[in-house]
Amino acid sequence: MLSEQTIRIIKSTVPVLEKYGTDITKRFYQMMFTRHPELLNIFNHANQSQGRQQTALANAVYAAALHIDKLETILPVVKQIAHKHRSLGVKAEHYPIVGENLLAAIKDVLGEAATEEILQAWAEAYGVIAKVFIEVEAEMYRESEQQKGGWAGFKAFRVERNVKESDVITSFYLVPLDGDALASFEPGQYVSVKMDIPGEKNTHIRQYSLSDAPGKAYYRISVKREDAAPGKPAGKVSTYLHERVQPGEVLWLSAPAGEFTLDQQDTRPIVFLSGGVGLTPLVSMLNTVADTNPNRPVTFIHAAQNGNVHALRRQVEELAGRAPQVSVFWCYDQPTSQDKAAKSYDKEGYIDLPWLQQVIPTKEASFYFCGPVPFMKKVNSLLKEWGVAAADIHYEFFGPAGSLEDTASEVAKPEPAARAATLRPVTSIPLGCAGAD
Repeated sequence: MLSEQTIRIIKSTVPVLEKYGTDITKRFYQMMFTRHPELLNIFNHANQSQGRQQTALANAVYAAALHIDKLETILPVVKQIAHKHRSLGVKAEHYPIVGENLLAAIKDVLGEAATEEILQAWAEAYGVIAKVFIEVEAEMYRESEQQKGGWAGFKAFRVERNVKESDVITSFYLVPLDGDALASFEPGQYVSVKMDIPGEKNTHIRQYSLSDAPGKAYYRISVKREDAAPGKPAGKVSTYLHERVQPGEVLWLSAPAGEFTLDQQDTRPIVFLSGGVGLTPLVSMLNTVADTNPNRPVTFIHAAQNGNVHALRRQVEELAGRAPQVSVFWCYDQPTSQDKAAKSYDKEGYIDLPWLQQVIPTKEASFYFCGPVPFMKKVNSLLKEWGVAAADIHYEFFGPAGSLEDTASEVAKPEPAARAATLRPVTSIPLGCAGAD
């Protein structure tokens, strides 16, 4: 337990963290990677270069300081982050390295304002938080290894086949190279893929949602090729997967992980809303509901630019054809002439509340959504405007977690735990997370 004095000192640093949090985390990563370049084999370099990871960590440090007197408030987030760490291979011995460099960064950025008293308080607080993470992650490692078909670390999988789902998304069907049984997973979970790309100095690890239901003879990941865009380089891993990985080749996977999962005990209507490649965990959930709960009403809504980039459409429509409880709607904001001629979508433009209220039978349902951050912000805003209960809203970020609330502050205020889902999301108090690229 933390002393009252430590809690008081940590609380007093909240305004400083709100102002300088991202400066501190930028410096933290610079110092840590200089001193421990081997950790570059864990982190997503693209998220680092774009500043997403620094902001995510700043948010997490801010949240820890704000709730230092009631750390149980952030325990749901701890579990989300721990799933990410377990899938990446973060170990107990990494935590002292992080603590040392985080304190050094605080001192470096704040200068004389970082008194010895403040540094000691943060050292004590970090020790308590790190202990919680280490214990939670140790249990996750045990569960992952001891479950039927489970394993520790990364395991070799053979690419059984590739299926091009759209102009930008390809599915990879993966089976264990050793022929062992597959570990089960919760619909919505992801695996980490560890790759050594020729010509690259460091190993790259990325998380990809499992896009089919559990109980199959394979794992399926459906990967979007991240092409170069203004201010954003092409995704190294996704490009390599699309261009170089063929059937018969081997990929190294972590056991499934993640907290953004389907509540299979809930029998109320369920609504899935996805944008772009954000449909992958939701398709896994959809397939599971159709297989295991044929009486549960489902509304599946997907937004894409047009039919050329709309992945997994055929599979979803085939499922809806044999599952009467499933209703499917497509929203295209830039439909092609072929889309228009075929009338292959239900709404042109962007999702809005009047349309949602038209196609969704009731707001007394459980809502799951995933996609690009602007899409998620819009959906979150519409559901709140409609009056959907906060406890019925579940979502996941691809890459470092952010905020769905607009804020002028560089460090986003933490959202209520009841509204936080995943990760695939996921900020990280001690280490951060990697995203797909």
